[in-house]
Amino acid sequence: MSEYDYDFAVIGGGSGGVRAARMSASFGAKVAIIEGAAMGGTCVNVGCVPKKLFVYAASFAESFEDARGFGWASTRPAFDWSTLVDAKNREITRLNGIYESILEKAGVDIVRGFAAFEDPHTLRVDDRTLRAETILIATGGKPWWPKIPGHELGISSNECFYLESLPERIVIAGGGYIGVEFAGIFKLLGVDVHLVHRGDLLLNRFDQDVRRHLTEEMRNKGIHVHLGQTIERLHRQGSAIVATLKNGESLEADLQMAAVGRRPNTAGLKLEAAGVDVDRERGAIVVDDDFRTSTPNIYAIGDVIDRLQLTPVALAEGMALAKTLYGGTPTNVDYDAIPTAVFSTPNVGTVGLTEDAAWHRGHECTIFRSVFTPMKHTLSGRHEKTMMKLVVCAETDRVLGVHMVGPDAGEIIQGFAVALKCGATKAQLDSTIGIHPTAAEELVTMRTPVS
Repeated sequence: MSEYDYDFAVIGGGSGGVRAARMSASFGAKVAIIEGAAMGGTCVNVGCVPKKLFVYAASFAESFEDARGFGWASTRPAFDWSTLVDAKNREITRLNGIYESILEKAGVDIVRGFAAFEDPHTLRVDDRTLRAETILIATGGKPWWPKIPGHELGISSNECFYLESLPERIVIAGGGYIGVEFAGIFKLLGVDVHLVHRGDLLLNRFDQDVRRHLTEEMRNKGIHVHLGQTIERLHRQGSAIVATLKNGESLEADLQMAAVGRRPNTAGLKLEAAGVDVDRERGAIVVDDDFRTSTPNIYAIGDVIDRLQLTPVALAEGMALAKTLYGGTPTNVDYDAIPTAVFSTPNVGTVGLTEDAAWHRGHECTIFRSVFTPMKHTLSGRHEKTMMKLVVCAETDRVLGVHMVGPDAGEIIQGFAVALKCGATKAQLDSTIGIHPTAAEELVTMRTPVS
């Protein structure tokens, strides 16, 4: 009789953990997954899925306005926040059930509760103890609030999905993915939005042209963007909450939201009992290329290792680990040219190297860039520009990066991500016949490099 209850125990029922558990069970391992909250993790419950539903809801505001230029004379309908939240909740509940069903059909035991290590092979889950030969930590991340005076008066993105009513005014701290996405959502739903960001442009680490273009477009949409600033304190003033910026300016609002980053979620795991090392700077679990921690039988994937905080990356890591441990196929994750989208207003899509990164890696680059009015807005009258950019290696002609700000950027960039993985050259893009009239054809018809 085995000294272990399970071959493989997974802590965390998010995307990466569920994928690793399900795949490992399909390879014949006896698997348990431990989750104390709703199944699906950040992405399903307070991340990608509800965020995208809110983005869809907000986008109708511009669609109603744009329709007038095409002959539709109707007035803008009224919006009801509670209807959206209720519909979103029903969809999330449905997805929670699907995740559970997938695991049960795969033969994975679902253990409800929060886990803590007693030793490298033993986990305490509430009043139960279980032992596993191999353990995976896939507990994801959580929003981080800087401990400024009055920080308890603010909320994180998690709470935004469950607001009882829309605020009239909101101040959002942080100009990354979450900050710019919620700024667009709230603005289109009629909220007065102030976005405070410590950088000189929004979206740190993105291509500079993407950052400049998005910052300008968000300002054009009426979002008050405060760059080079941080919120130093929050305090109540009557029914309002006031944010004091580094420059002394005060921003009064009904809601103050922090979107300044996320941190690995390791609280309560008692990692020290298992000898698992953690990076002191950000609290991420330290792993090698095979996702093995400092304790040989314990692994970690996803946001808790803080490599790339993207759901598809966690899924890829979970699958690679399952194949390596139980599938007989040692597998690594290729982190090169991972595409990403920001569902801001307008959208951002990008894959490959930024222009700066390409130069820093020693590439002599040729840059192609186009800024144009989308065909739809020639009649809608909306003053919105789309920007597309190609970063090309001048020596090899290989396309190193593709970047876009504009409608459906994520949908368009996904296809070009395949091309970059296949080593596409600029000459091959030039020889590709575009689909006309589309915005995407611009990426295969740019002929003149910029200086």
